[in-house]
Amino acid sequence: MVRKKTSPELKFQQFSAVITNFPDGLLIFDEKNNLSLINPQTETFLGVKIRDLINKSISELKNFPSFKSLVELMGLEIKKVFREEIKLAENLILEVTTLPLIKEKEKIGTLVILHDATKEKMIEKMKTEFVSLAAHQLRTPLSAIKWTLRMLLDREVGEITSEQRDFIEKTYASNERMISLINDLLNVTRIEEGRYLYKTVLTSIEPIVESVINLYKEETEKRGLKVEFKKPKEKLPQVKVDIEKIKLALQNIFANAVRYNRLGGKVTVVLNYGKKDIEVAVKDTGVGIPKDQHKKVFSRFFRASNVMRMGIEGTGLGLFIAKNIIEAHGGKIWLESEENKGSTFYFTLPVE
Repeated sequence: MVRKKTSPELKFQQFSAVITNFPDGLLIFDEKNNLSLINPQTETFLGVKIRDLINKSISELKNFPSFKSLVELMGLEIKKVFREEIKLAENLILEVTTLPLIKEKEKIGTLVILHDATKEKMIEKMKTEFVSLAAHQLRTPLSAIKWTLRMLLDREVGEITSEQRDFIEKTYASNERMISLINDLLNVTRIEEGRYLYKTVLTSIEPIVESVINLYKEETEKRGLKVEFKKPKEKLPQVKVDIEKIKLALQNIFANAVRYNRLGGKVTVVLNYGKKDIEVAVKDTGVGIPKDQHKKVFSRFFRASNVMRMGIEGTGLGLFIAKNIIEAHGGKIWLESEENKGSTFYFTLPVE
């Protein structure tokens, strides 16, 4: 007589089958951070055997070479991690995520998920290399076109009629937009390749801000914008930055405050010192950003729906670049904005 399997037994077998055949690596730690379960995919990823690991603590697992980078990422207390990368070999990149296991409002353990992201990262790398190559190849002919058009506009090769000047100026402006896009794409590829900050020095932030404001002086005057620069009375401490990159980040933020402002509006730049960092705020009286789109603002190629309707040109890369520059310096960036009432972009830089 065959004994019929009870419901708990059946559920356990189903659970075991899921764990065994799951395509990602899975590790379960108990409330004392001892390893209580590991699936075969983890064995494959880390080149270990289940029997050697079960019931071992985090500190003990660190002694296994394949576990070293994983333990260093999670810490001995297994901190919260979401899709952080570890590279175990040239052909193996894992994304690590940790999730607390909760029962009746008490933590009874931690689930660690290891996702093989090698193929995805390889495709990303190929895309980045293609964009970088294409951008470099395009920059040279665009620069040649720029200087040829400049020579025509400066009458270095002869006189031109007012109608010819009008056509050449439009072509020159279009070529400038293409060069700007190429430069943005090259900046994005450098960010993705992790080779963006070159030379960091101790410097004051005020002259950097003033240089950016002066850079847009002609455009702000043309649009009738009032620009105000507020800074504390006491001298601000220095910050360690790549001056060129911080200037680019601030340019991208300030340019948006000018471009998306109303005629006759106002741009206010404020510096504050919070003892641990310096905060820079750029406030405008422009069109603002719809609230439901705030989370997308710093994404690549994002442009707000209201701006798209207005037909104002842009690449949608400026704030993505600014965010990566600020975060590479150990700072933070965020915004406050309301449609039709303007925007304020904030960022911080740590004080040495």
